[in-house]
Amino acid sequence: MQIAYDPKRASALTVAHLCALNNTFIAPTTFPNVHTLEEYAQEHGEVMKQVNDLYFVSFDILFAKEDRVCLRYTAEESHSGQPHGNIFPPGKKAQRTATATFRVENGKLVEFIKDWNKLSMWEQFGWPIEECLTQKR
Repeated sequence: MQIAYDPKRASALTVAHLCALNNTFIAPTTFPNVHTLEEYAQEHGEVMKQVNDLYFVSFDILFAKEDRVCLRYTAEESHSGQPHGNIFPPGKKAQRTATATFRVENGKLVEFIKDWNKLSMWEQFGWPIEECLTQKR
């Protein structure tokens, strides 16, 4: 999480040592075309360059049992980094919640399921809502 949320570090290369071969990333409503943890780190890193001041407001749920780790958190950020498409950073703030469930085998991440209220974040920033649609109209 620290790597994926750091705009200076988030990339496929920086998380590779944490990931098992043939790992799976699942987030059909927020990253429908991303299927591995490395791809997620790369894509999320691009978003973090635009909202480069994210901080965690709270960890609402955090537990681990056997091979699973689950957390639900609230984060706040502002569009104060790079432009989003042709939208230059106005400094607008957004708050969002997200849930992350990880499965670990032999000390490596083999699965990551993520759900977050991307639409709410996009609305708060004034970014194009169409980007949040999983099916194009």
